[in-house]
Amino acid sequence: MKPKNIFKYLMVAFSAILLSACTNNTDAEQIFDKTPADRINEQKTELNNALLSSEFGWKAVYFTDDTQLGGYTHLFKFSDGGKVQMASDFDSDTAIYESDYSIALGSTVSLVFDTFNRIHLLSDSDNYPTAALRGKGYLGDFQFLYYGQENGDILFKSNRLVREVRFVKATAQDWVDLSKNFITEKNVIGGAARPLFRLLEINNGTTIKKYDFSFSPITRLATSNAIDDSGEVITMGVGYTPTGIVISPAIVVGNQSLKDFVYNDADGSFTATGTGGVTVTIKYTNKPLILTDDYKTLLDGQPQMVLSYIAANLYTAPTTSQYCKNLLDQANATLPANQKISRVQIYFNSAFGNYIEYRFSGGKPSVYHNFTTSEDAVNKTLILHHDSWDNGTAYIPAPAFLKGIDDEFMNASGLYIKKESFKITYSNTIWTITSASSNFRITTYQL
Repeated sequence: MKPKNIFKYLMVAFSAILLSACTNNTDAEQIFDKTPADRINEQKTELNNALLSSEFGWKAVYFTDDTQLGGYTHLFKFSDGGKVQMASDFDSDTAIYESDYSIALGSTVSLVFDTFNRIHLLSDSDNYPTAALRGKGYLGDFQFLYYGQENGDILFKSNRLVREVRFVKATAQDWVDLSKNFITEKNVIGGAARPLFRLLEINNGTTIKKYDFSFSPITRLATSNAIDDSGEVITMGVGYTPTGIVISPAIVVGNQSLKDFVYNDADGSFTATGTGGVTVTIKYTNKPLILTDDYKTLLDGQPQMVLSYIAANLYTAPTTSQYCKNLLDQANATLPANQKISRVQIYFNSAFGNYIEYRFSGGKPSVYHNFTTSEDAVNKTLILHHDSWDNGTAYIPAPAFLKGIDDEFMNASGLYIKKESFKITYSNTIWTITSASSNFRITTYQL
């Protein structure tokens, strides 16, 4: 190419670069024609307008930390003048309360609930559900960072743990039905007439995988362990709705995420339904999914073992069944007001043999039910056989007021014995004793 032509091409290219630079500068000027303060003020106005735009306010199921806690439904109705009406299902008080809110300006715009209301129950460090959360409360916030809007929802992130909190438009019925969440809570816990054992069943459309299922109403957290050898554990926070539950995190089956479960009162199940035959179901079963050999520790010839139900700590344990509590209450109702069953202490392979000690408060002497043991190796149950009753010095007739609860220990179908992995109040190992033929289950410490 001649030098003259090279020069022409260079001039054309240089002109194009200058033109492009001018165009880009113009775009930049358009992008940055607003100061950071202007843009933040626009976001403030945008958020405030959104908060005021819903006729019946907003609903949020707030999962503060779904690895430890479940979800708590909150309803908000914002009004001019920085006022908000609020209700929640944190506890049985679902009344509506008014407080103040503001929109704070900082590195980002945030919604702040300035004066005490239901949302603050989750952030109070002195209000905690378990010893592990002492001084931390329910890990909640009263300040939420604004991240925009999506399909009519308002998106926030919590200030403390930076978890997404989604406000969806509430309906008039949401406010009316909020108290129904506690009917759902009872259904999740399970009625006295329902079987004691539950499973989580995941159907991917072709195969079914089963997990055991346990739920703590104190934390609203469910834990499920795979019954195969995979060692898989599913932990999920549970939030209540009038018709079922919502979980976090969602359970992923293939490319589907399922989180909304509908309750079926006929069988007590909760089911999330996807497409192509995909379902996740929480359902009852009449026996444990995994039968352990834990009972063998208590058979004749083993070292001494003492399992103790202590009323002050274990009456309210989630693994103590309602039917067991009913039997304890019935026995206590026949005693003077100051005399109640304080312990049911079961001795295996002691120097004096096997016996149940019923211990009482108020100075009432203990009574003892002596027994022998056998096993049902097929069903993996321990069977206790009546021998005699005594008061420590002489044989006595069977106390009539203890018949209801004592019959459960002596039932011919036997007892499922399980060494649990959780703790209650103290570091002692927890063992549960469950009837193979009824809804009786008592929680004990290993002493």
